[in-house]
Amino acid sequence: MSAAPETQAAPATDVPAQSQTAGLNAAPEMSTGATEPTASVNELVKTEKNIEQELELPLSAADGLIQKPFARPLEDAKPTPPAQLQPDQQAKYAEVFKSVSEWTTLPTTSAKNAPTAPITDSERMFMTRECILRYLRASKWNVSEATARIQRTLTWRREYGVEKLTADYISIENETGKQVILGYDISGRPCLYLIPSKQNTETSDRQIEHLVFMLERVIDLMGPDQETLALLVNFKETKSGQNASIGQAKQTLNFLQNHYPERMGRALVINMPFIIHGFFRLITPFIDPQTRQKLKFNEDLRQHVPPAQLMKSMGGDVEFRYDHATYWPTLNKLADQRRAAYTERWIQGGKRIGEFENYLKTGTGPSLAQSEGTPNGAASETQPAV
Repeated sequence: MSAAPETQAAPATDVPAQSQTAGLNAAPEMSTGATEPTASVNELVKTEKNIEQELELPLSAADGLIQKPFARPLEDAKPTPPAQLQPDQQAKYAEVFKSVSEWTTLPTTSAKNAPTAPITDSERMFMTRECILRYLRASKWNVSEATARIQRTLTWRREYGVEKLTADYISIENETGKQVILGYDISGRPCLYLIPSKQNTETSDRQIEHLVFMLERVIDLMGPDQETLALLVNFKETKSGQNASIGQAKQTLNFLQNHYPERMGRALVINMPFIIHGFFRLITPFIDPQTRQKLKFNEDLRQHVPPAQLMKSMGGDVEFRYDHATYWPTLNKLADQRRAAYTERWIQGGKRIGEFENYLKTGTGPSLAQSEGTPNGAASETQPAV
């Protein structure tokens, strides 16, 4: 067992104390010895069908005026099945898995010789099988680089305070609906809309924290076998001063590329004025080639998102009206429920690094322990079958 090596991460940002809404892959702190779900988690967990009924979530444009997130993708919007690993990829996965399973502490900041603290259950839960594979793909299957990147992300999450970004703290940033999670694309990716014309706050760190918070929520809402999101940006009626600064853009690209690798399925940008073309030319050198290929400009969005789940302002059939008092609590309650269910399954599965995300999201697929034929929590951290 060993501590993770020290590496560099993004600058820290002060945030308020944590409240009920946890971040992406951020479970409530749990005893590392227990394998039974806690009472508080059990009380939160409801079936997906029940929460949809309780929140009265719509399914498509046919439900009339839409003011809440859609419950799920359309029936024919399915993710591409994950590819089987080749033998060399399996071996590299096993190497990274072994390395991260041996970590007992992590740096608390990115500073040189920073103090360390014990690795938490939420950080162990973060390192699913699919998470490790995302970092391997992003690192072009370089084992040492993938391992270092996972450690840098965990340190960044500590330093940035991702788990402390709460719905109450972020609420003011979204009062005008400048970011909206609504619907799913043709491959079942949840859609995150960015609408710069609805900018309502002055430039600040909280604007970037707002995007991090929404990324965390959109990942909470990803369905089984779905690892990516669709980003939709509409620059219509955007005025000078409503767009991100070059500094903010670079900071955003840094955490997207380094700490959310392989999460961008497609980025669809429409109504982009000349001045924004210039802005994109300035930031293009900071965008890695793989991400750049996913950017699409001024295309027919109906070819990417089913019209029945696409806003009318983006060319779809959905009559959407943002009402903060309705949308914001609904989104966060839905995300909280999905996260609570995910967390309980991780506990019931034995609290394992390398757990399967399909099991964590559905409870129907086999857990890592079940795939090994061992009682939950009984197996040591050895190479899982993938």
